[in-house]
Amino acid sequence: MTTETSLTGNDRAGPREWIGLAVLALPLLVLALDISVLYLAAPALAVDLQPSATQQLWILDIYGFLIAGFLITMGTLGDRIGRRRLLLIGAAAFAVASVLAAFAPTAELLIAARALLGIAGATLMPSTLGLISTMFPDPVQRRFAVAVWMTTFSVGAAIGPLVGGALVEAFWWGAVFLLGVPVMLLLLVLGPLLLPEEHGSRAGRLDPTSVVLSLTAMLPLVYAVKNTAAYGPEAITLVPAVVGVVSGVLFVRRQRRLADPLLDIALFTRPAFTAAVLVLLVALLAVNGLFFVLPQYLQLVGGASALTAGLWMLPVAGVTVAGSLLTPVLARRFGVRTVVATSAGLAALGSLLVGLVGAGGGTVAVLVLVSGTVLGLSPIGVLATDLVIGSVPSARAGSAASISETAGELGVALGVAVTGSVLAAVYGGRLVLPPGLPAEAADRAREGLAGAVTAAGSLPPGPATALLDAGRSAFTAGFGVVGLVASGLLTGVVVLALTALRHAGR
Repeated sequence: MTTETSLTGNDRAGPREWIGLAVLALPLLVLALDISVLYLAAPALAVDLQPSATQQLWILDIYGFLIAGFLITMGTLGDRIGRRRLLLIGAAAFAVASVLAAFAPTAELLIAARALLGIAGATLMPSTLGLISTMFPDPVQRRFAVAVWMTTFSVGAAIGPLVGGALVEAFWWGAVFLLGVPVMLLLLVLGPLLLPEEHGSRAGRLDPTSVVLSLTAMLPLVYAVKNTAAYGPEAITLVPAVVGVVSGVLFVRRQRRLADPLLDIALFTRPAFTAAVLVLLVALLAVNGLFFVLPQYLQLVGGASALTAGLWMLPVAGVTVAGSLLTPVLARRFGVRTVVATSAGLAALGSLLVGLVGAGGGTVAVLVLVSGTVLGLSPIGVLATDLVIGSVPSARAGSAASISETAGELGVALGVAVTGSVLAAVYGGRLVLPPGLPAEAADRAREGLAGAVTAAGSLPPGPATALLDAGRSAFTAGFGVVGLVASGLLTGVVVLALTALRHAGR
């Protein structure tokens, strides 16, 4: 058993800081909602703006791409000009871009507005997390604040599709963007009153070359992994991947030479920092693989509508909240290393059961096992994020937070890409098409279960049922392998926790 010493007196946060945390949660909730809220609005948007297939993909993806690309720049910028100042600038820009997106008359203008939303959104995550580091110097209080921060984001992402569906049904597709306007206006009013200002001691100018290299590293890499997830490995995807890797190497080399770097590479010499980033990356890679497959399973195998599938996902969001909020208590009682290793072990067991029995056991069994996996993973996100910002001086908290969030973005993108490839390979290998199927229907079915469902709609009842059974069986087998892959990755997290987090603190 381990214990943790809390600070006392003026070092502990008071009512002002806790109210300030509630203010910080507001933009984070909107940011999370905007990641997923558009999915149920996409059909209505497509009818109104008539975007091409390529434009529709960019409408959905450009937001996440630019958040990922600008995180490092914005995290460091906040350390230099002030995190509160950057947060308020970002909030104002987010509100303006939200209005532009809501009333965009063409697909091109909507893509441009979504791009502005992504750039503004990149100011919010490292600024809020950096401010938490300033407002809560006491490690026990900071860990609970990070748990609230993580919970807010998880809830926002989980309820996004439901909120999007309700708003489209009651109003029009543009209403999903207007959600952020009153929240950001409230932040602009309350932020100066409740949030402190702090920035690093270095006041040097941003290096434009470093900014460009960071963008040409992150954007092509994220595009490559997302494209691979959507369409499988392609030769053309190799080009952005190589550009991203080369730019990343040049970026790191330049940071080592600069007296005032955009990203302080020396942060990675801190064992607790590096270990926490690795744990976060691998854990998110594993869980987002399951999250990628679960909605497809609920709709294509379980026959649920998009809205019903969203409702089915609420228990998963619920256990995320419970696990995150329990984490500070568990960490104080048993220690960070023990909680991370045990949580990862439980999550590995849950995903192993998904692989062995859950995918073939029906919707309820799958949801119970995935919920158990997520319950085990929840403490990892909280503790790894807390370790990242807690293992560096407060003046570097924004830069550290941007690295944490970048690792999270890469974990999500890689999780989807790896899972998509595994699922496609197993589906193709296990699909046994019924004899006598028309060539066009067979070709569609080989593309994936969604194609099989579409093809079955044009067939007589007998062949349609046979095709659906074959497609669902192959998809379920693929889901099982995804569970096994996730279990292997989470076992790696256990090893990382036991070896690399030995000196991570309590």
